[in-house]
Amino acid sequence: MGLTRLQLERFTVFSKLDLEFSPGINVLVGANGTGKTHIMKVCYAACDAYRNGESRFADKLIGVFLPSGRSVGRLVKRKRGRSKSVIRVFRGPVRLHSSFSRQATSAKTTRNKQWLEEPIGSVYIPVKEMLANAPGFRSLFETRAVHFEEIYKDILDRASVPPLRGRPDPDRRRLLTILQKEIRGRVIVSNSEEFFLRNKQGNIEFSLLAEGIRKLALLWLLVQNGTLQPGSLLLWDEPETNLNPKLFGTVIDILLELQRSGVQIVLATHDYVILKEFDLRMTDDDKVAFHSLYRDADGEIACRTTHNYRYIDPNSIRETFDDLYDREIARGMKDKYQ
Repeated sequence: MGLTRLQLERFTVFSKLDLEFSPGINVLVGANGTGKTHIMKVCYAACDAYRNGESRFADKLIGVFLPSGRSVGRLVKRKRGRSKSVIRVFRGPVRLHSSFSRQATSAKTTRNKQWLEEPIGSVYIPVKEMLANAPGFRSLFETRAVHFEEIYKDILDRASVPPLRGRPDPDRRRLLTILQKEIRGRVIVSNSEEFFLRNKQGNIEFSLLAEGIRKLALLWLLVQNGTLQPGSLLLWDEPETNLNPKLFGTVIDILLELQRSGVQIVLATHDYVILKEFDLRMTDDDKVAFHSLYRDADGEIACRTTHNYRYIDPNSIRETFDDLYDREIARGMKDKYQ
């Protein structure tokens, strides 16, 4: 079972949040500073901290958030007096519970036995593309105190996994075919951890490719090597970044197909076209939830969830687009009658 619910109290920008996840696709929308990326990082930390057995949730939180001095207490929401953060992540009846004070250097964490025995395979795709910077980065990260969030090393780990044996199943083969058509080739990884796009021109290093093509190539790798498979979790921060809008539809089709095959997805976006492509391409059988994060009358962050694009409220993305459209019409009318 995937993630079903997230509860946060006095954590980073949140005084209190209670968010129920769709088992399919979850789209986070909201103005800058409303905590979209923080939600994804908490979910990723909860899943990845126990991917290889016993570990410490607080260490993973520190790794993905990088608070000053590597102090988990700095993730407590700033307010006067003593306060404590509480994080609860649910997978149905399976729960991870963690709490820590502002003065804490570690967190008190409890979880059901199943959380360890049945880990969720997860992958976090950050806004910044990393494959072109791969050679030497992972070894540098492991041996030096470089100030990079762990998500950058982790995505290179996922991309470098060897492909599964045997022929891809029909679902994976269909997705790979779609992506190969767009990137016009296949991705290969050299022993020096360098990524290349192999096509009719030969092997082209990723540093010479457009960043949008690199993003699609990363998806190809994650599908090809089995990282994205039924029961896994994909978290993607602003998939539209550096991607030509003509490719948005392809990306949304792939995400919908992954959801239909059993991959749970959480993504954050600021783009109107991304939202509309979901609205126009999803079917009645697709499980898509839109979570709108906003500041209420007291300035605290709240969330409203809907499964219908038309009922996203508030929707600053649509409001901004509508304003642009109205101004364009007004200027056109003015020019016509001058």
